[in-house]
Amino acid sequence: FDGESSQITETVYSFKNSKVPSELKISIATGVFSISYNLAEDPSPLDKRPPVPEIAATKARSFLSRANLLAKDLNGPTITEPVVLEGTKIIGAKSLSDANFVKVNFFRKDYDNYPSVTPDPKEANVWLIVSGDPQREKEIVGAEYHYFPVDETKFATYPVKTAQEAWQELQANKAFIASLGENQDKEITIRRIYLAYYDAGVQTDFYQPVVVFEGDRNFKAYLPAVTSDYYGQ
Repeated sequence: FDGESSQITETVYSFKNSKVPSELKISIATGVFSISYNLAEDPSPLDKRPPVPEIAATKARSFLSRANLLAKDLNGPTITEPVVLEGTKIIGAKSLSDANFVKVNFFRKDYDNYPSVTPDPKEANVWLIVSGDPQREKEIVGAEYHYFPVDETKFATYPVKTAQEAWQELQANKAFIASLGENQDKEITIRRIYLAYYDAGVQTDFYQPVVVFEGDRNFKAYLPAVTSDYYGQ
């Protein structure tokens, strides 16, 4: 991104690519950034067939590695999804043959054998949208990078809620509904309950353990796992 630059806020700057209509917005305070590509101005990435998921993941890793941004703990599940441009939005495609691009999600690794969960269960805090265009400037047409390191040397043991306490809090609407799924009637059947860590995608003081509730038709909810005595007011 060697083109025009501008200051958006006190800590957020915008940088343009001089060769293609691509823009990087980055916070110099946190390192959080996004990349967008103006497909209306240059639709040529749409003309290429999207790469197969394995190649898309390799290209996404290479992009982050070149910028020294592929953190060691971003080696959890790498989830790829075919996506298609519909109007001005990029949405999920039914299959790779229907897709324009491939979205690559880099989830954080498990800690203590507990998985990482994000605010949107289907989307990692670090993701890139990869095109099939062989030109390096056109490979990445979208990205979000919300990564904050975890200090594995600092940890402590806290009591967690009992399953009954967690269940009662869920019934009392105290959980965060990460995905309502196809449950507009709000008649939800829970099939699985387990512990995980909540990767918030913003700067936090603690890597928080949560109770995860999974239900039919893509329902998922989170609840703090540590007993409420250890949380401030």
